[in-house]
Amino acid sequence: MIEALDHIGIAVKNLDEAIVLYRDVLGFHFEGTQTLNERNIKIASFKGGSESHIELVQPLSENSAIAKFIETRGEGIQHVAVKVKNIKSVLEEYKRKGLTLIDEEPKPGAGGSMVAFIHPRSTHGVLLELVQRP
Repeated sequence: MIEALDHIGIAVKNLDEAIVLYRDVLGFHFEGTQTLNERNIKIASFKGGSESHIELVQPLSENSAIAKFIETRGEGIQHVAVKVKNIKSVLEEYKRKGLTLIDEEPKPGAGGSMVAFIHPRSTHGVLLELVQRP
């Protein structure tokens, strides 16, 4: 069901400052930014190796899930994302196995992907994102 680790999502307060750190100081390959208005976030993507990525996520409003995460936990790793071929079938399988789904149906994600989240209470405290790439 899972093909590979897709990316690590890191919640940040200031995307521009975080981009400078990850690109200029740490040396990750900057791939660009994207705004997801329906989720009230802006994302910066970095290539972290041959297949994996790092995704910096900044809230665009106080109502976004990322803003709430930063308020309670501070900046840092917010989610782990895995690549799947058929996100709907994986969601059905996880639901059948008793996992708590945040998203019953996939939603549009960055780069034309479809995404869905599994609640951390089902995965020992880790917010798990499923990603189906186009």
